[in-house]
Amino acid sequence: MQALPLTQSGIQQRGLMSSSEYTFKLVQVCLPEPSKLVVMCDKRKRQCVCLCQVYKSCLDGLLPNYQAFYRVCSRLTKHQSTLLSGQDKQLLVALAGMDVSVPHVAVVSLAVCCRALKLCKVPAAVLHAFDDIRLKPASQVVLGLPEHILAAHAQPSPNPVQLQMTTPFPVTLPECALPADFKKQHGLLAKPHKHLVHRAVLAQHMGEFKSFSTSPFQLNRKGIAHSSRTWQNSEKHVYLFLGYCHHYQQVSQPTLQLFLSSPLIAQFVSFHIAAGHSQLYIRNFLSCAKCVLRWWQSKPGGNHPSFVEGLEWLQTLGLQVADQLPRPSKDPKGLADIGKWMCAADLVHTIHGAEQQSQAQMQQQGVTVETSRDMHDAALAAMIFSHLPPVRLSCIRSLVGPAYLGPCLHPDCKEPSCEGNRLSIMSESPLLMRISLPHHKNARKWGKAVIEFDVPSDLAQLLHTYLGAPRKALLEHHLLIGDACPYVFMDMHGRGFVAAAVLTLYWQKWLVSRGGVPMNPSMCRQVFVDERQSDSATAGPSNQGAAMVMGHSVKQWDKWYDMQYHPRLAQNAVDGMQSWRAAMLQSHTLAAPDLTLSTALHCGHVLVSDSEESRYQSCCCDSDIDINLD
Repeated sequence: MQALPLTQSGIQQRGLMSSSEYTFKLVQVCLPEPSKLVVMCDKRKRQCVCLCQVYKSCLDGLLPNYQAFYRVCSRLTKHQSTLLSGQDKQLLVALAGMDVSVPHVAVVSLAVCCRALKLCKVPAAVLHAFDDIRLKPASQVVLGLPEHILAAHAQPSPNPVQLQMTTPFPVTLPECALPADFKKQHGLLAKPHKHLVHRAVLAQHMGEFKSFSTSPFQLNRKGIAHSSRTWQNSEKHVYLFLGYCHHYQQVSQPTLQLFLSSPLIAQFVSFHIAAGHSQLYIRNFLSCAKCVLRWWQSKPGGNHPSFVEGLEWLQTLGLQVADQLPRPSKDPKGLADIGKWMCAADLVHTIHGAEQQSQAQMQQQGVTVETSRDMHDAALAAMIFSHLPPVRLSCIRSLVGPAYLGPCLHPDCKEPSCEGNRLSIMSESPLLMRISLPHHKNARKWGKAVIEFDVPSDLAQLLHTYLGAPRKALLEHHLLIGDACPYVFMDMHGRGFVAAAVLTLYWQKWLVSRGGVPMNPSMCRQVFVDERQSDSATAGPSNQGAAMVMGHSVKQWDKWYDMQYHPRLAQNAVDGMQSWRAAMLQSHTLAAPDLTLSTALHCGHVLVSDSEESRYQSCCCDSDIDINLD
């Protein structure tokens, strides 16, 4: 195809094709994939009637009965087609050179469009063209619907896109009580609302927001690209907020433009507080909201002053939430009182008992699904605590076995030779295993330094036993996964612990079954640090080396894990003062001076003398005392 001349809008155009009532204009747009647009205009009203996006073919025929076509589309979609308005509509209008007076713009799937074309008995050439387009699932047809056709069904969009935030900003949080139909799973990813995620406008917004957040080089974005885990957290907070707006604020078509409403954000924060969510959870949502606003700022027309004010408002709200809402208690005594804490000795004893029991059952009953699962659980528990300084759970979840020879499975890895977080067998006799963790939380800060160490012999023997017949029995039991599961540890369905919440629930259930308490697996790191920093700590690894295996530093022990740090230092200081006081009393003391009192009869002043032989000069007046000490 020859290059077409460029217009002022950067769109290549060809000549017009006219019929008795309509004009078709073919344009080609330079998008990531070359696209063509067929615009059908009504000659009498001089406004766009239909805008069809085409990828590798164009319409060769004309629609003889456009009103019937629109009515059929409206009936087939049950009047629930995605209406576009505001900025979305403006972008389409600017892109296609449409008249700004187009009252409605709706997105209709190609399947509905093709069916409507058949019912309207359009020429075969048009049907073939649309059938060719339909082979591409991402294709859609954008319809500019005249007012008289949608008059009975047209409703204003609940989410008008205006590139500015709602002002004035709330100066206080509204009162909020949990509604009677409160549900913990109110996000768009919950089953009742999951279909809304696939709506065209929301899907487009999320795709653009993800590209803006995760692209390696995005120079109009503040900071570096989001990692896959950070993006998953942002996506979760976005869908929770949109689900709240849909379920509790009756927003029928939630999109990212709802983040431009500061009252909605304030109501959502009040909703979080009423639900008893932690301040960290709320602050993470506010950080996500700031990322969405910066994405809106990068859009055309996003330089409105309200965005700067909105970001400052969110920053102030986050600071006050952190100041006013209490942090969850991590004090060992308080956690023990509510059944969320086990001391290090009890936890080691529980895990050791599970190891011995699993090995004994394997010897007595042989390799079965039940004994294999017990062996798996014992090996997983031994990896989390007891044999090693508590490694980050993300590293344990992503640990692949020796049999896996594929590429690195970490979604953010860019090293072609990386093998990922791996458990390797260095030698069979004597048995030597090694764990390499190139992907950990502080890998970027440490200059991509790898956490690597040889596995202790007892743990290596346990892992070697599990990786043999027991793991094979589990893989054969889960027929849907089979040998495709590359990870060392797997859930009850034979899948890796990809989500952190799945491993948390799995660990809690196992620990309770062993007579323990439903303690989070991440709490094992605090249990370990609490024992190592206590005055009664037993002989063990160096603090610096243990912190290295845990993926942080000793300074972070005092800040995040050792909740007794400040009380212990204060008590040690007070106890030390008593020995200091005793030393002061026993130290060399100066001779006490011999003090006598002398009264001068002529003045009435009392003079102090340090010896009997001292002479004093008489006072000259009642107000002045001249003391001469020779």
